[in-house]
Amino acid sequence: MLKKSIILLSVLAIVGFILYKWYDEPLPEGNEGPVAEQLADKMLAAVNYDAWDSTVAVKWSFYRGHDFIWDKSRNLVEVKWDNMRVLLNTTDQSGKAYEKETLLSGKEAKNALQTAWEYFANDSFWLAAPFKVKDPGTKRSIVKTEHGDALLVQYTSGGVTPGDSYLWFLNEEGLPVAWKLWVKIIPLGGMRFSWDGWQTYPTGARISSFHHGVVNVEISDVDLAMSAAELNKGQDPFKEM
Repeated sequence: MLKKSIILLSVLAIVGFILYKWYDEPLPEGNEGPVAEQLADKMLAAVNYDAWDSTVAVKWSFYRGHDFIWDKSRNLVEVKWDNMRVLLNTTDQSGKAYEKETLLSGKEAKNALQTAWEYFANDSFWLAAPFKVKDPGTKRSIVKTEHGDALLVQYTSGGVTPGDSYLWFLNEEGLPVAWKLWVKIIPLGGMRFSWDGWQTYPTGARISSFHHGVVNVEISDVDLAMSAAELNKGQDPFKEM
């Protein structure tokens, strides 16, 4: 039995090594400058950044069972998963955590707040990454590809894993059709995901709800409004804060 287990682990290790060598791509080099900034501006115009910037509140569900109401104006987000409900201040990661309506304290509360922050940082990026190509701590460059000019955006700060890089492929309008990722949480560089299911929401912002790749990342129940209460049956979800 032990011998079979060792053989199986060896085979898996060899397969993993082959896949790594076959699919791993090095981070491409790009050229910074006015052309890259113009392409970034074209992308922001295509997704209607101004409308997103003026949108106050966003609601969505992430495919892993995470539900959010995000009040952008107050830097507050409600995160729900399983039996958990967390009210989180996104500026300092403080807040309140509940399990089945019971207010948590101590280490349990701290762990829940940390988990909520990690969920929010990751899941909101899949929702709103196109609006963040000119965030503080980013740099942009043009990469020549077989599909034309692509926009490489590198993050030197922010989120849970600063240092990640994303190569955006755009259509003629400037709307994203796909990206490739070089991120700490994925061991293979250059994994590609589509940006599909674009919709224009009532505030005017455009959001993609489906990303096809090695796994399919789906965002559902998206809604945008000018107050968090509009997305929560008329009640402020942060009244306990």
